[in-house]
Amino acid sequence: MKAVARSHSLLLDHIPTDVLAHILAFTSPLDAARSSAVSNNFRRAAASDAVWDRFLAPDIDAIVSRAVAPVEFPSKKDLFGGLSTRPILIDGGDAVTKQNPSFLALPLRFSSLTPIVRSQSFALERSSGKKCLMLSPRKLWIVWGQDTRYWTFTPHHESRFGEVAELLVVWWFDLGGVIETTMLSPRVTYGAFLVFQLTEHAQGFSSPAQEASVHVGAQAAGTLVALQLPIGAEEVRTPWNREDGWMEIEMGRFLSDHEDRSVQVLFHQVRVMNYKTGLLVQGIEFRPVIPQ
Repeated sequence: MKAVARSHSLLLDHIPTDVLAHILAFTSPLDAARSSAVSNNFRRAAASDAVWDRFLAPDIDAIVSRAVAPVEFPSKKDLFGGLSTRPILIDGGDAVTKQNPSFLALPLRFSSLTPIVRSQSFALERSSGKKCLMLSPRKLWIVWGQDTRYWTFTPHHESRFGEVAELLVVWWFDLGGVIETTMLSPRVTYGAFLVFQLTEHAQGFSSPAQEASVHVGAQAAGTLVALQLPIGAEEVRTPWNREDGWMEIEMGRFLSDHEDRSVQVLFHQVRVMNYKTGLLVQGIEFRPVIPQ
């Protein structure tokens, strides 16, 4: 059996490297990486720019040019590897609104204020190469977000943005964000996730349940969620721990199609005015939903 395997490996080594690269470009990033173990010829083909350029988004150069810090990698494979393991910050700027700097931004249903964002992060999903974006806390709209009696922006060394939006106290809880489908990979089902932490003094997020929803055009889908262990018989979605030490909760899903549409995600609890405190918001992340 070993002799047969070695014979097959030698035959594969006679296939032109550019032909193998062309074939691997029609697989997936995960398959291309695994193919490196087949033979020396496969390893050379799997490392070629021709393969990894196919896995990168067509507009990757334009996206990387928007990075807050220079992004430099010796090859397309290294670029893919870097973007799939460490998000980059893009679109830096000052976090104020054009019309009124006293508010971070209000939701579309409340106001027409247009935010000038500080930054968002961009990454690639490792197994597929599809785009992932996270809106920074300063790109979200937060009701009372610039009133320091209720919210404050606090430095946080574990946040990719260097800070979080910290909830001091509110009774009316309402935040969300907006993203354009053209910023995402087409024909992909995306999930929207609130990324957060709770302080040891957090309270008010177990009951009543909060509401999360996703709005695309005239279509909307919502669900009940609870950031703390829910109390009562309600069926609610609860958060889980991320690998980076944060927590997240899914707000909903949507299909990113060819049309240029705005996706609005909402997270609120305004039906019952209960005391809430102790929430640290890093942002809202949009990433492909990968079948298990």
